[in-house]
Amino acid sequence: MLENVALIVGGEHRRRGSAGEVALMDPATDETLATLPRAGKAEAREAAALALEGFAEWSALSAFERYKIMRRAADIMRGKAEEAARMMSREQGKVVAQALLEWNASADLVDWSAEEGRRTYGRIVPPRLKDVTLSVVHRPVGPVAVMAPWNFPAWGPMQKIAPALAAGCSVVIKPSEDTPVTAWLIGCCLLEAGVPAKAVSVLWGSASEISTALVEAPEIRKISLTGSIRVGRIVAAAAGKELKKVTMELGGHAPVIVAEDADLDALVPQAVFWKFRNSGQVCVSPTRFLVADPIHDAFVSRMVAETEKVVVGNGLDPATQMGPLTTLGQLQSVDRMVHDAVSKGATLETGGARVGNIGNFYKPTILSGMTTEMAAMNDEPFGPLALVARMASLDDALAEANRLPVGLGSYAFTRSDAIAARIAAGIKAGMLGINHFALALPETPFGGVLDSGFGSEGGTEAVQSYMTTMLITHKH
Repeated sequence: MLENVALIVGGEHRRRGSAGEVALMDPATDETLATLPRAGKAEAREAAALALEGFAEWSALSAFERYKIMRRAADIMRGKAEEAARMMSREQGKVVAQALLEWNASADLVDWSAEEGRRTYGRIVPPRLKDVTLSVVHRPVGPVAVMAPWNFPAWGPMQKIAPALAAGCSVVIKPSEDTPVTAWLIGCCLLEAGVPAKAVSVLWGSASEISTALVEAPEIRKISLTGSIRVGRIVAAAAGKELKKVTMELGGHAPVIVAEDADLDALVPQAVFWKFRNSGQVCVSPTRFLVADPIHDAFVSRMVAETEKVVVGNGLDPATQMGPLTTLGQLQSVDRMVHDAVSKGATLETGGARVGNIGNFYKPTILSGMTTEMAAMNDEPFGPLALVARMASLDDALAEANRLPVGLGSYAFTRSDAIAARIAAGIKAGMLGINHFALALPETPFGGVLDSGFGSEGGTEAVQSYMTTMLITHKH
């Protein structure tokens, strides 16, 4: 597969880029997997111009024709699932089984969005005059720039690509330079299925150069970004200057409120699996465990025992349960947070150290005694780091959950419907999981509030976000 990887500019594969080359690294072995072409402003501008032509062709097809092509793309993706999963594990580090689930879920997202694209209904408004009809229709916004991160190389881009295509938009896809191959393969599947060549581009290179060029390109009418709050502010400000629509899925720091009556037998195995899934590199990863005082010690001891069973290793090894972090910089960031917390009084319950000296492996880590002075309680760790804080009351837990200016994923565990209702009413977040951790499905909205961004990916809301509304009044 790696021998064929190239930039895609308006459907055309380019084996040379205007910004030179980039080495693709395996985070488990430190091996250079390939040397790939690197795009710059020139390719971004060209892709944007071609996307306008591709948009004219793609949007002219009926919703039913687009649906058939997208369903074909989903089937093609499923046919490449095993190969894609292994490649994703090699470039990003995650366990192959998790990569396979992600790739197939991304194909499901294409299927669901294709179906939803057939149902972008308008409406007839009762008129005030007998000889006038009033109708409301929805139309695709135009070419879209898709900016996706490295932690979910398939699902991340596809949360944007699938609803955009379903709405009738063309796409210029900018994956992370650390994980470009998965997005390239998605582009290949779309083109093979029959999406018009000029409607699909896949570019990687300097994030700032490509993003700036796409935001400024007059052909691009919407920006959809998943990234950090810092980058989100920059891109949103630039898009606002150009009066372009945006969807922003930014950082989180998911609280987990563990009430006194929580079922620890059910909670702890779930918490360990979801915390250390993808090495904790998940924007909705459970991170701040806010545990009621009477069960705090039992929760910590059970979490430690379960965490120490997690097998860390190369994601290609079937026995591995947690792979490496994707970049050395991310590992170093997590390690700094651990040392900062311990220096300020936290207790290192387990983990807290790098594994070996090859690859970006870090032990699954639990810290207790967390306080708000510690960096990890304020900045999203984005790694295999579980933070436990003792809570005297539910009010205290809600106050801590809402303390930060972010609100993406959040969780609560209780056997009481009254407590669950109180948390649902009081939490400031875009999503809340009660007694479980799964939040992202094709048919449900995914998004945050406050500094975690705005707009939804998934559900009917996603397809609508790639459309504009038009009123037509007709006097007969």
